Amino acid sequence: MTIREKYEEYILGTYKPSILFEKGEGSYLWDETGKKYLDCSSGISVCNVGHAHPVVAKAIADQANQLLHVSNIFMTANAPLLAEKISKASFGGKVFFANSGAEANEGMIKFARKWGSEKERHEIICMEDSFHGRTLAALAATGRAQYRVGFGPDLQGFHHVPYGDIEAIKEKVTDKTAAIMLETVLGEGGVKPAEPAFIKAVRELCDQEGILMMCDEVQTGLGRTGKMFGYQNFGVEPDVMSMAKALGNGMPIGAFEVQKQYEGILVPGTHATTFGGTPLACAAGLAVFDVFEQENVLENCQKQGAKFMQAFNEMKDQYDFISDVRGLGLMIGIDVEIPTADVLAKATDKGLVLLTAGTKTVRLLPMLNITDAEVDQAIQIISEIFQELNHG
Repeated sequence: MTIREKYEEYILGTYKPSILFEKGEGSYLWDETGKKYLDCSSGISVCNVGHAHPVVAKAIADQANQLLHVSNIFMTANAPLLAEKISKASFGGKVFFANSGAEANEGMIKFARKWGSEKERHEIICMEDSFHGRTLAALAATGRAQYRVGFGPDLQGFHHVPYGDIEAIKEKVTDKTAAIMLETVLGEGGVKPAEPAFIKAVRELCDQEGILMMCDEVQTGLGRTGKMFGYQNFGVEPDVMSMAKALGNGMPIGAFEVQKQYEGILVPGTHATTFGGTPLACAAGLAVFDVFEQENVLENCQKQGAKFMQAFNEMKDQYDFISDVRGLGLMIGIDVEIPTADVLAKATDKGLVLLTAGTKTVRLLPMLNITDAEVDQAIQIISEIFQELNHG
């Protein structure tokens, strides 16, 4: 049997992939036939410093030969070292390590409920069109109902309001409200950056009502928006935030961070994990921070994001079927009034990996260390695609 046949035979069909990739290096991937692709998905904002980055690969290999796992009953060196990096790069909080974004968000939700338990506050206000993960609590928080179809009844205690509508949030706040949970940029919901006034208003409301502001930074975290964390674009600090995806550049790891004033909420026995914060995963995370520091990754993200946005806005002026262009850093969405599947199919044929988001958004999440030449290549291919679809 071929690999494709084994996939059909033995892998549960929750995905329907069409390409078999065998190798990655930097911003490029190669499939089983040797065809080369420019990757503008970075594994859905995971491989932010590129495929097989030598610093990250060496850190993983070295750690694999030393110590993989002993459980959190014991202390190992890499977890506190990585927690320090995260804390100093953000709001100086304390960190809990998990394995994925959904787990990080579950932990953040549990934290909010534990914080509010003595006050009988357990409800969380979330945003329409948000995405927080596929586990049951994260699904209940997710503001896109199609993901919950067939998995009801929903976990109770979550209320959804239009993204960006502070008055709608105020109407939902009661003496049962524990937290407001949001993404600073809607990712799966269509790459929609928040208005700064909205984020600041949420922070002010949380302060006034004595409730938690929780930011899901799973997709925006680790440099994607041009800042290390998305909230840093808006001049506020959350009480709690989650992260995952790019933290290990492909090595599964997630985390949530809480302000130090809340460190006594989750005490021993209230939350735990077997694999969270293993020496191997944290070694990858430490290497990612090293790359950011050594290679001016944030500056490159801002520069290349501006270059993409200028090119796509020029295309918007050229093609009537492009209805909007949005982005922050290298998190970019192009709304098209044609099937996004047609755009992705042509991109694949031309050796470019793209994503979709929402209902009509072509999404780009390139590597944050993408080069000028690679940006030019991506822009050229996308320009060709739009020209062909315009004539088609």
